[in-house]
Parts: sequence; structure tokens; C-alpha cells
Amino acid sequence: MIGRTVPTVTFKKRVRDESIGGDNPFKWIEETTQDIFGGNRVLVFSLPGAFTPTCSTFQVPGFEENYENITSLGIDEIYVISVNDTFVMRKWMLDQDVKKIKFIPDGNGEFTRLMGMLVDKSNIGFGPRSWRYAMVVDNGVIEKFFEEPGRCDNADDDPYGETSPENIIKYLKG
Repeated sequence: MIGRTVPTVTFKKRVRDESIGGDNPFKWIEETTQDIFGGNRVLVFSLPGAFTPTCSTFQVPGFEENYENITSLGIDEIYVISVNDTFVMRKWMLDQDVKKIKFIPDGNGEFTRLMGMLVDKSNIGFGPRSWRYAMVVDNGVIEKFFEEPGRCDNADDDPYGETSPENIIKYLKG
């Protein structure tokens, strides 16, 4: 993966727009991988799903808590991506009280599939989801890739450690 350019994808998102007014002041926007990765050195971490135990208890809170530490090490922005739609990702962000890291909804799993990280989790009723991974991307090119061991369809476990903020901070510190 190192040295590979991230896939070109357009993400569909709903964002708040107060100029709309009313009870649902949101509009649809499109955000491309160029918008996210172009000209930036970013950290992206991917996980199986919003509101799931490891993702909500350790991973998202860990990156939110370590935001300043990570960005002080040459990272412009931190993103979490999941095979969930924009509505689920927004509610999860609010539920987690996230203020710093940014959420990317990969509702169709297109980016995840093109990354080669889409796995079947039908054994637990999830369907197609992302295997847990993280990457440092510099101007669209993968600089470093972290992947949890054992990637396969219908895995019996959901390892977490390689993609932890602590492990990534260790890499960034050199």
C-alpha cells in the first residue's frame, strides 16, 4: 500500500446550513478524495461501524483525545471513515461529542472496496464493512499503512492495536 495513491471517490454528505432555516437546515454536498487529501498530510482511520463497541469505546475517543498530540507531529487533519451513511455518521459524531476529528461517510463502501479493505461481516449481521486500518496520507499518496491482523470475510474476532492512536503516535515520532 505504501506509495500508492488513494482511490478517487466522491463522498455524499449532509451538512448543516443555517441559511436554509426550518427544522432540517441541511444540504447535500459532495466531497472528493482530492478535497480531503490534496495538498495535506492527513491521518485516516477506518473501522467496522458507527456505534460499535471497540470503535465507540476506544478508537474514536482515543483519536479525539490525542488530536493535538497527533497534529503537532505534522498531521494536518484526522479523519475517521466507515461504511455507514452520512446520517448515521453525523449522529455517531454527536453521540461521541466529537469536536476535532472529521467523519467521512462511505455509505456505499466504494472507497473501502477500492482500498481492498471491504470484508463481509454477515456472520454478525453487518454485511459488507471495512476491516480496521489506518494510514498516513501525504498529498494523496499513502506514506504509512497500519492494518489489524487476520483480515478475512466473516472473521471470528475484531482485533484492535495496530491502528490505535498510541501506535500511530509512535510511528509519527519516528
